[in-house]
Amino acid sequence: MFEAEFNTFIVGVHVEKIRCYILMIIRQLNSKTLHWISNQLSINLRRFHSSKHAHQQLDNNPHRNALPINRLMVSAITAKHPFEALEIFRRHLQFGFLNDIDEVTLAIALKACTGDQTPGRQIHGFAITSGFVSYISVSNSLMNMYCKSGQFDKALCIFNNLNNPDIVSWNTILSGFEKSDDALSFALRLNLIGVVFDAVTYSTALSFCLDHEGFLFGLQLHSLIVKFGLDSEVYVGNALITMYSRWGRLAEARRVFDEMPNKDSVSWNAILSGYTQDGDYGVEAILALIEMMRKGLRLDHVSFTSAASACGHEKNLELGKQIHGVSIKMGYGTHVSVGNVLMSTYSKCEVTGDANKVFRRMHDRNVISWTTMISMNREDAVSLFKEMRLDGVCPNDVTFIGLIHAISIGNLVKEGRMIHGLCIKTNFLSEPSVCNCLITMYARFESMQDSEKVFDELSCREIISWNALISGYAQNGLSLAAVQAFFGVIKESKPNAYTFGSVLNAVGAAEYISLKHGQRCHSHIIKVGLDSDPIVGSALLDMYGKRGSIFESQRVFDETQEKSEFAWTAIISALARHGDYESVMNQFKEMENKGVRPDSITFLSVLTVCGRNGMIHKGRQLFDSMLKDYHIEPSPDHYSCMVDMLGRVGRLEEAEELVGQIPGGPGLSVLQSLLGACRIHGNVEMGERIADALMKMEPAGSGSYVLMSNLYAEKGDWEMVAKLRKGMKSKGVRKEVGFSWADVGDIDGLHGFSSGDNTHPRSEEIYRMAECLGSEMKYLNSKRERAIAL
Repeated sequence: MFEAEFNTFIVGVHVEKIRCYILMIIRQLNSKTLHWISNQLSINLRRFHSSKHAHQQLDNNPHRNALPINRLMVSAITAKHPFEALEIFRRHLQFGFLNDIDEVTLAIALKACTGDQTPGRQIHGFAITSGFVSYISVSNSLMNMYCKSGQFDKALCIFNNLNNPDIVSWNTILSGFEKSDDALSFALRLNLIGVVFDAVTYSTALSFCLDHEGFLFGLQLHSLIVKFGLDSEVYVGNALITMYSRWGRLAEARRVFDEMPNKDSVSWNAILSGYTQDGDYGVEAILALIEMMRKGLRLDHVSFTSAASACGHEKNLELGKQIHGVSIKMGYGTHVSVGNVLMSTYSKCEVTGDANKVFRRMHDRNVISWTTMISMNREDAVSLFKEMRLDGVCPNDVTFIGLIHAISIGNLVKEGRMIHGLCIKTNFLSEPSVCNCLITMYARFESMQDSEKVFDELSCREIISWNALISGYAQNGLSLAAVQAFFGVIKESKPNAYTFGSVLNAVGAAEYISLKHGQRCHSHIIKVGLDSDPIVGSALLDMYGKRGSIFESQRVFDETQEKSEFAWTAIISALARHGDYESVMNQFKEMENKGVRPDSITFLSVLTVCGRNGMIHKGRQLFDSMLKDYHIEPSPDHYSCMVDMLGRVGRLEEAEELVGQIPGGPGLSVLQSLLGACRIHGNVEMGERIADALMKMEPAGSGSYVLMSNLYAEKGDWEMVAKLRKGMKSKGVRKEVGFSWADVGDIDGLHGFSSGDNTHPRSEEIYRMAECLGSEMKYLNSKRERAIAL
């Protein structure tokens, strides 16, 4: 096979045979034909001799050795013209200078293949027919070529046929492995059979230390490196820095760096990249760059990307701009990787205008460039995606994630469905991350049926997919479906903190779901050891607080080791719902003493409990302190609390004045609160004004009609009561039926019932039990009254 390919490659090599064949043909031709052949040969010779001067020298020298050829080929490869080097080799063979080729020539030619197996296989054929394959350098070059072209099995076949492989042979095979486990097993085998490692062996093996076991293997390699004195080798030191940085062991990486007697730009870039990858060493990365510049080392695109990324982590805009300026000065301003990181840095510093300018000035934009732009410019994400496709850049899964996220936030339903169709067409639904984003997108569109469809079509349901579905149910008020999905997670997967957070939120938000399901989640949390997780602890606090189980809320809070801002807010909110003013204020003071700053939700709970307990002065003081001391702008909900607070004590004029100060105008809850206060304090005039505003905002709402009807009834104005009821009937407004709930512990939730309800199949038994309980209550009440009288 290799011989056939070689024959194709060196057509015309056997010049003498071909010349004899041509002479035989010429004898049979007439003079006219001979004249045409002569002209053609002259033309071809002129074409050939018009090639580069170096080639002319080569072709005109009938007695030359391999050294000039080798030098020409090496020069072409150094100038990044590998195809020119192959052309030199091909011409050399074509003109029959076989005696001048040596094993070095073949090794150089194989290097020029740059992983392209087509010419490599042809050279392999020539190596076999010429016998050069017996040279270890040629075999090593062949293995290297096959490894780079993805034909590792062929490289391994050559290796297995070697009688005496040298260290280069071992290193070549070691570098060709795709899986780190296989590579490290091979390195272990080398050590066991007594192969002495060199610097290349160590640096190659260290590059495969990717997982935890690999890292432990890397530590052993490091000890061997020190033992055999190879820690002074630059390549080995660079590999060690990279390995330690990959595992976040920056102290060890820095120690290796500092102990290196000689450092090159790769060493500096390795420590720079390590600092940047960790994310918590932005200052150290910037200082390393400054030190690098002071030593006069030339910066390259790796240096600039690491430094700019560090500025992004630190959100240091000024230094980022300076690095941008230096990169332009040194010719890297339009480099694609530098440009991508600069865009990200400007975006993190919230200067999207400069990020857009960097993008527009880039000559070459890859998928990362376009994806960054789409993620930054959510409003223009769809148009940018179209522009990206027109530019001939193919999107990847990250592109679709950013695009779908932008579409979800913008509530672009039509565009979302179109992108879903494109994902199907381009087979991106095989990417779980894209499907998870689609589930979330349809949930935001309030189209849970489509979310369920995407979820059901998943070939592999990971926990993130379950979390997206459960969160979607909770956001859309489908709490029962969220609980049922959680039971599915327990059967098929392992729930994490976000799973529990979503399902507990669903249980807490739905009064018609039995608290027993929340308690079941709590027991499962303890079982899997997530009870100490701050996210889960806060969700448990919130769930018990919303469902009225203040004792459980307090117990969870007391058992929480690291009390976050959310945990403090959750316990304060739970206590506020119970109207426990003293406990709320005590927790609020303790929160401040612990150095935890309250947020807007905390103030909302504190203001609510102040209003319910008539603590006007304290409530006003806290409301004023929001902006003054904590720089929190009061929201309409905070104004609503203050209006309710003033309305409860009859300060209706102040409350109405405060309503006019609400940014963006009053909402339904504020006006309903004020109307309720008007009913309590009998202010008909103000009540009519507020009721008119409410009826315009919510014509079909029955609340304002009922409140005004009750107000008129208390004033004895039955004519207005009749008028309101007639108005409700003519407008088709119906009073909402009040429901009560009974927890029977079923998966289907609580049983809801209204006054005089007979829909339950066991309603007769329920009414008999209710009558029995009523009689017992009357008996106990009369017994207590007799005891008091005595």
